[in-house]
Amino acid sequence: MTQELGGFAALELHPNILAAISSVGYEEPSPIQAQSIPVILAGHDMIGQAQTGTGKTAAFALPLLSQLEPTRREPQVLILTPTRELALQVATAFETYSKQMPGVSVIAVYGGAPMGPQLKALRQGAQIIVATPGRLCDHLRRDEKLLSTVQKLVLDEADEMLKLGFMDDLEVIFQAMPESRQTVLFSATLPPSIRSIAERHLKDPKHVKIAAKTQTVSLIDQAHLLVHADQKVGAVLRLLEVEEFDALIAFVRTKQATLDLASALEAKGYKAAALNGDIAQNQRERVIESLKDGRLDIVVATDVAARGIDVPRITHVLNVDMPYDPESYVHRIGRTGRAGRDGRALLLVTPRERRMLQVIERVTGQKVAEVRLPNAQQVLDARIKKLTASLTPLVAEAEASHGELLDRLIAEIGCSPRALASALLRKATNGQALNLADVEREQPLVPSNTAPRERRERDGERSSSGESRERRAPVPLAEGRVRCRTALGARDGIAAKNLLGAILNEGGLAREAIGRIQIRETFSLVELPEEGLERLLGKLKDTRVAGKSLKLRRYRED
Repeated sequence: MTQELGGFAALELHPNILAAISSVGYEEPSPIQAQSIPVILAGHDMIGQAQTGTGKTAAFALPLLSQLEPTRREPQVLILTPTRELALQVATAFETYSKQMPGVSVIAVYGGAPMGPQLKALRQGAQIIVATPGRLCDHLRRDEKLLSTVQKLVLDEADEMLKLGFMDDLEVIFQAMPESRQTVLFSATLPPSIRSIAERHLKDPKHVKIAAKTQTVSLIDQAHLLVHADQKVGAVLRLLEVEEFDALIAFVRTKQATLDLASALEAKGYKAAALNGDIAQNQRERVIESLKDGRLDIVVATDVAARGIDVPRITHVLNVDMPYDPESYVHRIGRTGRAGRDGRALLLVTPRERRMLQVIERVTGQKVAEVRLPNAQQVLDARIKKLTASLTPLVAEAEASHGELLDRLIAEIGCSPRALASALLRKATNGQALNLADVEREQPLVPSNTAPRERRERDGERSSSGESRERRAPVPLAEGRVRCRTALGARDGIAAKNLLGAILNEGGLAREAIGRIQIRETFSLVELPEEGLERLLGKLKDTRVAGKSLKLRRYRED
C-alpha cells in the first residue's frame, strides 16, 4: 500500500482515506496538501494561501475526514464557501474521499434550493456541512444551536466571501460555534480584511503559503487579442470560426452580458447557454450537466457563477471581458488544462486594458502572446475545412445509394450536376458565406490598433436610459450623515453588498451607521456618519473592492 500511494502513505491519514484516494488515482500529494495535512492533523489553526487548481480541497478534506467520528450523528465539520457551485464541488469531494467510511453523511447547504431536504439531512445528523454563509444563517435563525457541536471550521476562498459582502454573516456564524474549535482559513490573497478575521478568530495559526507558480497555468496556451469594446461580439464569432474546441467557457462581467452573448452565439448555430447569479439553481445544474455530456458546447458565465465548474471537456477559456485582478484571471483559465490536460485561454484586451495585461503577465510569470483576429481568408478556410470533414464520409455511400435520384433530379430540374450540387451545398450550409468576398462583407472588423481613437472603448456603452440615471438627483440625506462618492459603479460589477461588506470590515462601523447605498453606472454614492468622517476615510484609503481601489471621497452636491 505504501509503495502504491507514494507520499500520501507518509502523511498518517486514516487507512480508509488512503484506500479512497488510491481508488480515484491520486499518487503524490500536491505542495499545498503535503504542507497542510500534517498541520491540520496536529489540531493547529491554519492560514493557507494558495490558488485554485492547487489541490486545496483535498488539503483540508483528507485530514478532517481522518479525524471524523462516524458513529456520532451530529455536525462535526463545517466548510464555508462563497458560492453554491463551490459548495457542491466541495461536498462532492468529501463524498468521494469518504466512500470507504460507512456512516459518514455530507450535506451541501446553499441558497436557491428548497430548505426542506437540507433541514431533514441536518436533523438526521449529517457530520459534514458544506455551506454558503447566507443560507447557513437562515438555518441558524431556525436553530441557534445548529453549530454547537462543530469542532472543525474551514473558510474556503475567504477573500471571495468578503468580496461578496458576507462579513456580517461570518460574524454570526463565528458566534454560533464553540470557541474551542479548530479553524482553517484558505485564501488566494491576504488583504487586511482577511488578516483582521485571522487575528480575531484564529488561535496562533500556522501559515502555509504556496506561491502562485507558473505550473498552475503552464499547460495552458495563453494568447490575447486587441479589440475595441464595441467589436467584442464580432471578435468572438470570428474566433470561434477558426478555433478547434470541444467545449468552451466564455467569461463576461455582467449578468446581462451573459444573456446577450449566449443569444448571439445561439443565433449563429452554436449550442450555448448563459450562467449567472439570476438563474435558478436547478437550471444552473442542468447547464453544467449539459456541458459535461455534450448537449452544450459553450457556456457564457460571470466569475461568481462559474465557481466550482470542473468539466473535463473544456478545452478553451475565452475571457471576453478583462478580469478585475490577476487572481481572477488564474481562477478563470484554471477551468481548462486541469489534471494534466492541455488547454487554451484567449483574452480580449481593449486599448485601455493593456496595463492590466502587463500586471497579469507579471503575477503569473508568463508572457501572454498577442495574436491577430483571423482574417476573412482564414475564416473561409476554416469553414471549407469543416464542410469537407462533414461531407467526406458521406460521398462514397451517397454515390451508390442516390445515383439514380441524382440523375432524375437533374432531368426534372433541367440543370447541370454542378448547379444542383451548388444548390444542395447552399441548403446544407444554411446560406453561410463560402467565398472570400461574401466573408469579407459579413465580418467587417477593424483591427484595434488602426481604429479611430474616438471609438468607444468602454464595456457596456451607456444607453439613453443609463445616461438619464447618471443625471438623476440624489435623495435627501438623513440628519448627521454625509454622502460619499466612489468611482466604482455598475459597469465594474459592483453591488451594494460589496461596498457594504468592505466598509463594515475595513472601517469598523456598525451596520446601522451606514445609510443608503446607490449604485450608478459609472460611480456609487454611500451615506456615512459625518462625525469622524475624515478618520473613517483614512481607514478606507487602501481598501479594494472587486480588485479595484475604493477611493471614497466626500460628495459635494451643487
